[in-house]
Amino acid sequence: MTVRRYPDADTLAHAAADDLDAIVREAVAARGTCSIALSGGNTPKRMFQVLAERGRAALPWHQVELWWGDERTVSADHPDSNYGMALHSLIEPLGIDPARVHRMHGEDDPVAAAAAYEQTLVTACGLPPVLDLVLLGLGPDGHTASLFPGSPALTEPEHFVVANPVDSPFAGGQTMRITFTARTINVARRVRFVISGSDKAEALAGVLEGPPDRYPAQLIENADLVWLVDEAAASRLSREGS
Repeated sequence: MTVRRYPDADTLAHAAADDLDAIVREAVAARGTCSIALSGGNTPKRMFQVLAERGRAALPWHQVELWWGDERTVSADHPDSNYGMALHSLIEPLGIDPARVHRMHGEDDPVAAAAAYEQTLVTACGLPPVLDLVLLGLGPDGHTASLFPGSPALTEPEHFVVANPVDSPFAGGQTMRITFTARTINVARRVRFVISGSDKAEALAGVLEGPPDRYPAQLIENADLVWLVDEAAASRLSREGS
């Protein structure tokens, strides 16, 4: 595990975009395509904007497949939709081919939508489905993707995508989410947590330096795991990141 620290959220967004750039180029050179699972939230939104500002010619976007690690059970045009955020900040500005965009259908029955997404993912990426990159965030309660404390998906042994009932103030109370399981994230070639803000500081310190098995994010044990964080988020870490 590697922790990379940056002075502020904007520097973090540019560094995360640079990291994604390098991963895309390496994957395309090796396999002719790059599969990326996107995350929601304000921190990745700024990273997506940086990538969009660089323009379509900056990367071989025609060889990139976009997936999502989780989704809220809302329609694509809802302001809370992870897909909708990426659509407006990344996909439409770059003119990415819709055939390469694989969204979770949050407006459908969540159990059926999760099963359908799992099947699509396995068909495209194999069994188990190996993505080139999974982007993740971190909630103040230590959740990542839609793996919330106490939720059934934390102990899911078989499936790669599930409908997860959660009850958390960070999810707006009782609701359903569609999410990758830890199993899916851990078989990816690379995982990147991108985290900013002082409201994440306590959870980040707990995940990285606290006792094990307390936070959902501690389930992520990928072979190529990097934490990209700004100083506000890292303010309670006791060790310097590399």
